[in-house]
Amino acid sequence: MITGEIKAITMPKFGLAMTEGKVASWAKTIGAEVNVGDDLADIETTKITNAYESPVKGILRRQVAQEQEELPVGSLIAIIADRETSEDEIDRFIDKFQAEFVSEQDKSETVAAPEPRVIEVSGQKIRILEIGNGEGAPIVFVHGFGGDLNNWMFNQPPLAEKHRTIAIDLPGHGGSVKETSGDIASLAKSVGETLDALGVASAHFVGHSLGGAIILALALERPTLVASLSLISPAALGDVINTDYTDGFITADRRKTLKPVLQLLFADPSLVSNDMIDDLIKFKRLDGATTALTAIASANFKEGRQSLNLLSRLAEIKAPVEILWGKQDQVVPMVDPGQLPGTIAFHPLEKSGHMPQMEQSAEVNGLIGDFITKVETKVG
Repeated sequence: MITGEIKAITMPKFGLAMTEGKVASWAKTIGAEVNVGDDLADIETTKITNAYESPVKGILRRQVAQEQEELPVGSLIAIIADRETSEDEIDRFIDKFQAEFVSEQDKSETVAAPEPRVIEVSGQKIRILEIGNGEGAPIVFVHGFGGDLNNWMFNQPPLAEKHRTIAIDLPGHGGSVKETSGDIASLAKSVGETLDALGVASAHFVGHSLGGAIILALALERPTLVASLSLISPAALGDVINTDYTDGFITADRRKTLKPVLQLLFADPSLVSNDMIDDLIKFKRLDGATTALTAIASANFKEGRQSLNLLSRLAEIKAPVEILWGKQDQVVPMVDPGQLPGTIAFHPLEKSGHMPQMEQSAEVNGLIGDFITKVETKVG
């Protein structure tokens, strides 16, 4: 919303389930110059605290939201304007915005948010979430060990503005079947068969950690299915893995024991919330969940080593590849970029551990979106 040089900064929506949030802290003070992409504030949700990058350039003239104030998505939290804009103009703008604002929950006519659904794939139940109706090859998200499709809550909705997107719960995870042999080949086969069931002939794949290894294997096994690969902190490009994380994730069954394990995922351990811990404890208590995780870990991660290393086979992959890696990853050590084929775009990410798609979501979304646009432009 823009009136002249006055720009409204509103409470962002991080994930489909988010209805409200609060400014945990302001990164900019009133009167500070703000550029597009600058950290403006840390926004806290029930799931995680995430940096909010400014969508516009100007001067931060007002902090409308107070720190720790709970506000609906879309609420006015700040005003950015030029120095010439008068205080009276800003007051009138704020008054008009507040008078006209209607929260998502209060709207009489709302469009139902997309919900995950379970489909039958080769006799097994697989949960997926589809968002967006863009033309061309869809974007497919594949999470890592112990994750689920909600790991993409900060990424799928923004990228769905221009693309059809599909997030998949791997076997052994989320709302999908819990019986699995756990090896990367079988998990890659399941992802491919899921897309076959959806009638998808080609897709842009985004894979995190174990999910990165899975889509690498898929690109080697079924090259025509893969239009591009965006690998985020991927497994299978080295031998070492921190099994304190994988083993701890399996054995921890209480907040006290699971919290330090989850903190290994982030550069900023304070991002691990009680809600995040509780959600994972609930998942682990599902019938077959721990057995499935144990099978996956046994098949792929033993005694601090990865069972599969595809680094030497990267040159065989026909699709364009980019790699994004958090510089402070404590789970999968960052690969030496000098070992990669020169055709691969490599992006080391500051202030990020093993979960850059959550810690630096705006940067990650921009890199993925730009990469896919370039791939599609070349194909077109």
